[in-house]
Amino acid sequence: MRDVLIVGGGVAGLAASIFTARAGLDTLVVDGGESILARNAHLENYPGFPDGVDARRYLTLVSDQARNAGATLELGRVTEITDNESDAEASGFHVWTKKDGGTPLEARRVIAASWPDSEYLLSLEVDREQRGSKHMVSVDGGGRTSVDGVYAAGRLAGQPHQSIVAAGHGATVALAVIHDSEVAFYHDWVTPEGYFTDRDREVPPGCEEIDDTERRERDEQARKTMLEAFAEPLDDEPTMHPSVAQE
Repeated sequence: MRDVLIVGGGVAGLAASIFTARAGLDTLVVDGGESILARNAHLENYPGFPDGVDARRYLTLVSDQARNAGATLELGRVTEITDNESDAEASGFHVWTKKDGGTPLEARRVIAASWPDSEYLLSLEVDREQRGSKHMVSVDGGGRTSVDGVYAAGRLAGQPHQSIVAAGHGATVALAVIHDSEVAFYHDWVTPEGYFTDRDREVPPGCEEIDDTERRERDEQARKTMLEAFAEPLDDEPTMHPSVAQE
């Protein structure tokens, strides 16, 4: 059984997976195939990219970061989520997908981070509200829904339609999941050697001290990764809205 299963491989879901995986939670992201971000011709309002960035390149980098953090990403479309009633002593959920062949995935906690189509949550009777043609999930400040163990992040949780907001909300929800999981966790923070220990403090859970050699090695790898990622233009094109006629 997974500790966390995330429905949706867009910005919110991937950001959440980075935090839960780095906290040591066994994390699976079930990606329906293509993030809504792929419809963006050029992402220009995300901090850190002064001249903007190709949205599909950015999404690839976030996916790679999630894998590097320890999350598993799988293609699949979730059709239904139900309580795990087969084992009275094992709390959690069954997650049904189109490709599972009748065998559900199992998870202790679920983060719904898909496009605002929450029909797969109907069996759990999660509180929802309709906004125009979309069905949003009602959540508290940490993304917790009316069902214990089920969370919602990003657009599905009623957040604004910007990547930076989705990423931030995904991280916020992930921290709520980490807190509720009672994982030893203080702060996802890499500090210089001695930042804590030279003050006679133990390095807190979720933190790490590294010396200058390690810092330089990580910086070199980070620069190499980014140089390779941006070495050539991407050939793929933005995805047009399905209502637009295509030749």
